Amino acid sequence: MALTGRAALLAALGSLPVGIWDPGWSGILAVNAPLAVACACDYALAAPVRRLGLTRSGDTSVRLGESADVALTVTNPSRRLLRARLRDAWPPSTWQPGTEMSASRHRLTVPPGERRRATTRLRPTRRGDRQSDRVTIRSYGPLGLFARQGTHKVPWTVRVLPPFTSRKHLPSKLARLRELDGRTSVLIRGEGTEFDSLREYVPGDDTRSIDWRATARQSTVAVRTWRPERDRHVLLVLDTGRTSAGRVGDAPRLDASMDAALLLAALASRAGDRVDLLAYDRRVRALVQGRSAGDVLPSLVDAMATLEPELVETDARGLTATALRTAPRRSLVVLLTSLDAAPVEEGLLPMLPQLTQRHTVLVASVADPLVTQMAASRGSVDAVYEAAAAAQAQTERHRTAEQLRRHGVTVVDATPDDLAPALADAYLALKTAGRL
Repeated sequence: MALTGRAALLAALGSLPVGIWDPGWSGILAVNAPLAVACACDYALAAPVRRLGLTRSGDTSVRLGESADVALTVTNPSRRLLRARLRDAWPPSTWQPGTEMSASRHRLTVPPGERRRATTRLRPTRRGDRQSDRVTIRSYGPLGLFARQGTHKVPWTVRVLPPFTSRKHLPSKLARLRELDGRTSVLIRGEGTEFDSLREYVPGDDTRSIDWRATARQSTVAVRTWRPERDRHVLLVLDTGRTSAGRVGDAPRLDASMDAALLLAALASRAGDRVDLLAYDRRVRALVQGRSAGDVLPSLVDAMATLEPELVETDARGLTATALRTAPRRSLVVLLTSLDAAPVEEGLLPMLPQLTQRHTVLVASVADPLVTQMAASRGSVDAVYEAAAAAQAQTERHRTAEQLRRHGVTVVDATPDDLAPALADAYLALKTAGRL
């Protein structure tokens, strides 16, 4: 079989005779000198790495769980053909486990004076900004015996956004909102509602809604219909303190709270309300104010992308003062926090009167489905003890929620999968009752 390229050269070098009478340096050089010459020639013919031009293009943001493509364009200004292996390095959280080797390495052949593109597909596993590291290029000669290697810094940042998995609930909530908005005739009575239209009285209607002046001008009894007020203010407050770091399932509580806040923001903006965001623990971590209805959701998603739980106790006094400054007029304040007894009783409860005196307050909390599962477990001594502990935890949680309700607070306590739709339903119920 005929051999070509590097294999043929190595076979030829290996077949050179070695002098039996001279096993010393002269014999060694007789074999190694041709190989050294071949390596030197191979090195000289390899395209230089330092002179290469590298630029990036591609995606700058991606939702968690989706893929982003970042292209690296390599320009070869030399007169030699570039035969290269390339490694595009990114942080470990940029890849799915076990895929970094295959996704970050590329082979390139770039003729003199031309350019080629290598695309790296990222699939991040965490939110936040992911910045590229260095690009390592190894340039081989035509025989592949020797190579030049160098690194380049080609900065690029991909922002990993919250996944917003609860958006699947948005169509059904918007349908309910359209009913409340008068597109489907619904009688809504309560403080803070706006007059919508007149219609004919039907048995069962509230007699307080009869419009006697309109009735006097026609032969039938006319009643007023109402629709929820628009242009209300909704302030979403994310507690980013230590309790938000507790993991429920595979994610921190903060992630489930953000998902619920995004669904509520999308729904409220469609309802004509103004939505702001405040993230706080001992200082302001994010603040979004004054965005238009079309811009509010992208702004919230971008602000939430870099939020992480802080392992500090939330300053309830500072949170309350900041919320009051952010919402100087009557608003719906939605506080996404924990229902753990100690933080609520020692921190939030003493500050509640300041909030409830001026605003409508809604507290939403992420419940752990594992506690419910433990409460129902039986069959062994360990299971019974787990059930007792879970029942005690549930009792404390219900008692804390009841304390909040006695202060006029609406409480939503649900598992991560149910929190977003439950919070949206609570908002619609407040709309229906005219409490916004």
